[in-house]
Amino acid sequence: MGRQTGLELVDHRYYGANGPPHEFWTELRRESPVHRCVARRYPPFWAITKHEDICAISKDPERFLSSHGIVLLRDDEPSGRDEGIGALRTIIEMDPPEHRSYRKVASPWFTPRAMQKIEETVAASARDLVDQLAGEGECDFAIDVATAHPLRILSKVLGVPRESEPKILELTNQLFAKDDPELQRPGEDREKAVQEMGLEIFNLFSGIIEDRRANPQDDLASLLANAKVNGELMGPMETFGYYLITFTAGHDTTKNALVNGMKALVEHPDELEKLKRDPSLINSAVEEIVRWTSPVNYMMRTAAVDVELRGQKIAKDDRVLLFYASANRDEEVFDAPFEFRVDRDPNPHLGFGIGEHFCLGSHLARRSQRALFSELIRRLEWVEPAGEPRWIHSSFIVGLKNYPLRYRIRKDG
Repeated sequence: MGRQTGLELVDHRYYGANGPPHEFWTELRRESPVHRCVARRYPPFWAITKHEDICAISKDPERFLSSHGIVLLRDDEPSGRDEGIGALRTIIEMDPPEHRSYRKVASPWFTPRAMQKIEETVAASARDLVDQLAGEGECDFAIDVATAHPLRILSKVLGVPRESEPKILELTNQLFAKDDPELQRPGEDREKAVQEMGLEIFNLFSGIIEDRRANPQDDLASLLANAKVNGELMGPMETFGYYLITFTAGHDTTKNALVNGMKALVEHPDELEKLKRDPSLINSAVEEIVRWTSPVNYMMRTAAVDVELRGQKIAKDDRVLLFYASANRDEEVFDAPFEFRVDRDPNPHLGFGIGEHFCLGSHLARRSQRALFSELIRRLEWVEPAGEPRWIHSSFIVGLKNYPLRYRIRKDG
């Protein structure tokens, strides 16, 4: 794989074997920050790697569109955009003014004030998980902790029955790790496998929507099931899409921030000790974890018109990939960007995006991470790796699928 082609920036196999390609992004930021890539098996795309440029494009939704797709698909990969799960409409694939109308549906529920109503759910999940680890032992932090925490929280607010949690987790893994041989949906016919997955998701959320319309409660599930846009009940594809993106994106991004954040703390023991000595640093520590891990690796935009950026001519309909993980290591923005610092300030990271599509669930993600790390750090006596971490085969939502740890955690009370 050559750097000229950009294949290592988007190929799931590279990420599975190596993790994020920071070495290549550093080279591009320095030598070709707006770089046209022609990678084997992929359509041509522009790699945008500088913080400043990603901010500018993200704040210009009229010229850089989301509605043409946010993920770069391989040439042999069916888009399925008009059928099955591909027909679901999510707010991250909408442009103004439509995007703003649909974003208003759930935005009041995700404000810091509104988040207080689930404070006990978040705290209880963190407390219960750490209680289960208490003592001296081993765990796979990715599976036993990082996966379980956001799963419990999102299941609660979206009305997923406890007995359905394993199924929704399986479907979420299949959706975001569709190229990982261990996590993808089984089946030789990949298009058929994806459609079957979509049908299962559809059926699961259909039951929840029907129940919340008949028996509304004070939760996000009821808000979405009964939401109106421009005075009309939200359409079925938009309603299902809202459930899908809230659960899947909310789960996998938080899960990957948690496991990769734990890895950062273990690999930087001085920073871990700093946080243990001063728990008030938890807010800045979480921001640094989001910067450091960048769970959403990139988003794609499509040029609506011809645009010139840093002397490069981006043509109408060209695909533009905004690499947030690269922007979060930009030497012109961050002091010593390859140092992990729990007290970093300022920290203008793009881990939640910026502009029109800034992450709707950012407050929930932050609250979830603060709760778990606060509980864990308070009781952690020592920790060390118990095996090799393994990366998910994915270039879009990036993280570890396994992280074995050996530890001693104090029992509470």
